[in-house]
Amino acid sequence: MAGYLIGIDTGTYTGIAIWDGNGKRFLSIKTMPIHEALLFIHKYIGLTYVTVVFEDARKRKWYGTQTAAKDRARLQGAGSIKRDCTIWEDALTDWRIPFEKVAPKNNMTKLSAEQFRRITGWAEKTNEHERDAAMLVFGR
Repeated sequence: MAGYLIGIDTGTYTGIAIWDGNGKRFLSIKTMPIHEALLFIHKYIGLTYVTVVFEDARKRKWYGTQTAAKDRARLQGAGSIKRDCTIWEDALTDWRIPFEKVAPKNNMTKLSAEQFRRITGWAEKTNEHERDAAMLVFGR
């Protein structure tokens, strides 16, 4: 795909990765609070060569089983991320920024820094949110 793809790992701390589809390389990988991430993406309104790709937690169907307390905490966190996905979808729709929603099972997540470096060639320091965002758009 030509143009730029922006991967978004939704959450309170949002991972953002900008992939240059023509040059086949990352231009930027960073993390920021959700309100800053929304402002960051807002500046892409009207650009036809940008598509946002975000992991849509609403498409997740399995959460595993833990103790009752851990299950409640996990489901509360999952509900928060699902709310964030709705906010992203609503904002991108209102701003007419093209986007794709990816089910969590269709993204390679939870890579270690070393695995990520080996797969992508990105040598700079990354955190889990950044790596998850980057893998949404890597190689496309």
